[in-house]
Amino acid sequence: MTETTGASDQRKGRGRRKGLKVARIFTTPGVHPYDALEWERRDVVMTNWRDGSVNFEQRGVEFPASWSMNATQIVASKYFRGAHGTPGREWSLKQLVDRVAGMYTETGRANGYFASDEDAEIFDHELKHALVNQLFSFNSPVWFNVGTTSRQQVSACFILSVDDTMESILDWYKEEGIIFKGGSGAGVNLSRIRSSKELLSSGGTASGPVSFMRGADASAGTIKSGGATRRAAKMVVLDVDHPDIEEFVQTKAREEDKIRALRDAGFDVDLGGSDIVSVQYQNANNSVRVSDAFMRAVDTGSSFGLTSRTTGEVIGTVDAQDLFRKMAKAAWECADPGLQYDDTINDWHTAPESGRISASNPCSEYVHLDNSSCNLASINLLKFLGEDDTFDVERFARLTELIITAMDISITFADFPTEKIGETTRAFRQLGIGYANLGALLMATGHAYDSPGGRAVAGAITSLMTGTAYKRSAELAGIVGPYDGYAKNADAHKRVMRKHAAANDDLRTIGSMDAEIASAATAAWQECLKVGDKNGWRNAQASLLAPTGTIGFMMDCDTTGIEPDFSLVKFKKLVGGGSMQIVNQAIPRALRNLGYQEEQVEAIVEYIAENGHVVDAPGLRPEHYEVFDCAMGKRYIKPMGHVEMMAAVQPFLSGAISKTVNVPEEATVEDFEHIYYQGWKLGLKALAVYRDNCKVGQPLSTSASEGKGAAASTAQEAPEPEVIEVNRPIRRRLPKKRPSQTVSFSVGGAEGYITAGSYPDDGLGEVFMKLGKQGSTLAGVMDAFSIAISIALQYGVPLETYVEKFTNMRFEPAGMTDDPDIRMAQSVVDYIFRRLALDYLPYDERAALGVLSAEERRAQVAGEDPAHYAAQVESYAQSAPLTPAEQKAETAAKAEKAEAPAREETGRAQPHTTTELLELKQGFVADAPLCVTCGTKMRPSGSCYACEGCGATSGCS
Repeated sequence: MTETTGASDQRKGRGRRKGLKVARIFTTPGVHPYDALEWERRDVVMTNWRDGSVNFEQRGVEFPASWSMNATQIVASKYFRGAHGTPGREWSLKQLVDRVAGMYTETGRANGYFASDEDAEIFDHELKHALVNQLFSFNSPVWFNVGTTSRQQVSACFILSVDDTMESILDWYKEEGIIFKGGSGAGVNLSRIRSSKELLSSGGTASGPVSFMRGADASAGTIKSGGATRRAAKMVVLDVDHPDIEEFVQTKAREEDKIRALRDAGFDVDLGGSDIVSVQYQNANNSVRVSDAFMRAVDTGSSFGLTSRTTGEVIGTVDAQDLFRKMAKAAWECADPGLQYDDTINDWHTAPESGRISASNPCSEYVHLDNSSCNLASINLLKFLGEDDTFDVERFARLTELIITAMDISITFADFPTEKIGETTRAFRQLGIGYANLGALLMATGHAYDSPGGRAVAGAITSLMTGTAYKRSAELAGIVGPYDGYAKNADAHKRVMRKHAAANDDLRTIGSMDAEIASAATAAWQECLKVGDKNGWRNAQASLLAPTGTIGFMMDCDTTGIEPDFSLVKFKKLVGGGSMQIVNQAIPRALRNLGYQEEQVEAIVEYIAENGHVVDAPGLRPEHYEVFDCAMGKRYIKPMGHVEMMAAVQPFLSGAISKTVNVPEEATVEDFEHIYYQGWKLGLKALAVYRDNCKVGQPLSTSASEGKGAAASTAQEAPEPEVIEVNRPIRRRLPKKRPSQTVSFSVGGAEGYITAGSYPDDGLGEVFMKLGKQGSTLAGVMDAFSIAISIALQYGVPLETYVEKFTNMRFEPAGMTDDPDIRMAQSVVDYIFRRLALDYLPYDERAALGVLSAEERRAQVAGEDPAHYAAQVESYAQSAPLTPAEQKAETAAKAEKAEAPAREETGRAQPHTTTELLELKQGFVADAPLCVTCGTKMRPSGSCYACEGCGATSGCS
């Protein structure tokens, strides 16, 4: 444990300087933390599943043997600095950790954080041990920037401000652009901007904040189009009493209607499509700031006043219940807006004398002053579960102290995107410690996520973490001083600390595990209040729960942030290449904790590996099913289970929680109203709800026929009628008996068949495409389409004409296929005609059309002649051999009885991520986007999505 050496010691002549005395937690004197691990060299080659191209390659990288290949790939590709192929490129995790930890240690040493050089060295070793053993991780900007020649930006979360002037609005555009350019995101509250119902000083009518949102949205879209992310990370907030609130609420729902209209007219409005740029407000999350007064008006069915931004007077009223329903309906339609509970947020504000909290970062976990930022770090909770299934309370608390010390040091050397953000952050020193793997910890210890026991454990851990963090903050204040804004806000800060401690006193323990943690939390809060009353606090904020997308993969976490387990089986990459599926290791541990014998555990694990769920697993008692409930799948956690878990931990967090509550497609507007209302009653700070498939898909559509102009030109008057002989095409019918082949396929989870008949002397003569259930509209349309194509082929229309017209046509279903030659299809029609081209067209014609087999593409990349590999392009064969990677995966799967083969039957799509594996096992399509970098399906992470394949996120750092 660390302890402080104060100025009184110096006055007593002990000769010791003011600073932290650092005791060892995990390390051993005389042994460097790197030497305690086994290290190995690995080759990292990351490919795009869509076309087989190599996204990233670095061979001979050095990582601990205990790290998964997935974590290795993500760290090597995202966090290693230096130009590829040069001696300056980092190649070892040791170099990365030395670069980052070295900067923290030297800055702490130079600024008086440590009592001696020996303490600084111990701090350095403890920090490195924690990082290389995956006990915690800093947020991504730290790994990107610290210790490099770049600006030392350490913060991932930003909040901006905008006033009711054109200069301020233009500054907002500029500052947001700078933050986006750096790969981060920002939030802003637009409520200071006067409404469209108010006058300008010149006498004209104001545009209103929604109008200015268009410009910011266009700016964000332009900047992101030149970068690497699919969408900007951006939050826009408006207060519920703003006169333009109804327009704001309907903003994105109306745009969804526009998307449908454009789609039905044949425009390309798919994500990234050429016509989607005409749709507005797609680069931001929208949230309404609701007050207690408004929610009480909803409760009583009263009217609610809308206030002028210029005079503060009420200039209109709305029916509160009607407006609340409009919010719920808009969110039901398009997932926006979310709600932020203003009075709850500001009741827990440690610095109210310096300004209200009016906005949040894009994922809603960071809520503090305008023009500020927060750097994050997350603890891997599962690392503190001992072999005896007890939680190591002492080491968890001591690691929390270590992390808070390091995070505060980082503010000392950090750079910021704007001077205003730098000034506020240095003055209030906001930190955001959090955790990951909560869901895995609960399952491993036999606690259902949606249960009083699960919530008790989560609440106790969160209370211990924040109490310890603020205790260390108070100790740091005694060494290097409290934050600059503390004196002005001392009473408020102390009040909030007492509120946290009182919430801890209200914790109701259920089992021995949470009772032990809660006892330690109580001691931490008592010490926090005692030391803080004397020293003040070094940080205005200490904790929150972030999505932990990329860093969750870096730490090999099964679950991210506060989330439950995503699925019971997951996809694992192998060090030597290839991949396999495994049953989450928390499951056998949970079964043993629930009292099952080894033979029963083995049978249940094998059943889960085969089916992906526990329903009807042999010997598993139904009352234990809930322990294995997941975010998705056959048994999924009910929406209120997520809300109640958030409520269990919220009183113990300085900030808020990044989490979207997912509800099934059949959820109603009333369900949304209930969830949003309960979020307020249960004391949450922010809440977003997402209904499966609420975003517009891309159903089958046809574009307008071409050649209308040519048809019109024939109507011109001729001087004399002229008889023209027309050579009509002759239909060449197929014989009664003809060769044919059938190919089964899967595109974006939709399965179908192609049956192609040929003339005896070769040449395609008919095609029948089956998709959808017999008797359905889709099946009927496909049958009619097949007949039309077949008749045209028999009349002599060349196949290459159809290939040219129908490849690259976009509509849903689209995405990954199970065809090794066509990894990604824009639509079912795109896939079908690419497959027909590969099967029936010669190489020269296919090459001109850009349709090549996987082997031909590999030859092309290698500089060989693809024509040598084009002698025969085969369709699927029942006896198709496994690739070396698949053979290795199958061998490893047999060695582990808890694991199943990577591909169970020919013709089924081979998964590349846990999301795709879950779809394959349980027969449904996850409502998640494809990664733009590697083509795999992403998985939910907090309020955004993270890619398990390459670590990319959809907007959160």
